[in-house]
Amino acid sequence: MQLTPYIFFYGRCEEALQFYRSVLGGSYELTRNTELPSEYAVDPASANKIMHAKFEAPGVAFMASDGGKSKSVDPEEGNISLALDVPDAAEGERVFAALGAGGVTTMPLGKAFWGGRFGIVQDRFGTEWMVTTP
Repeated sequence: MQLTPYIFFYGRCEEALQFYRSVLGGSYELTRNTELPSEYAVDPASANKIMHAKFEAPGVAFMASDGGKSKSVDPEEGNISLALDVPDAAEGERVFAALGAGGVTTMPLGKAFWGGRFGIVQDRFGTEWMVTTP
């Protein structure tokens, strides 16, 4: 078995994918509603929305979508937590800071009782990241 997180961004999926690519590297593939077979016709207002996307970077993989309906995500509540282990301390600090830009740091990156450093940041899309680094 393999667990793959699936994150709904409700209209901001492409923006989120571009942001994560800028922070984590990697790439993504996406399918817009306009690319669906004709029997799956969608409302013209949502034709350019992302039906499905796959994001991959070294050690990171998730799927994403704009979702079928419009729904606001409360940044105070979030929609998922992702644990990210960054094996290089300098890169861990860079990633933590970049993820937190425009978001909220709920636990600053600091010494962890189990060793290394740990912090929690909620990015500008309401996704919570738990970052561990040496």
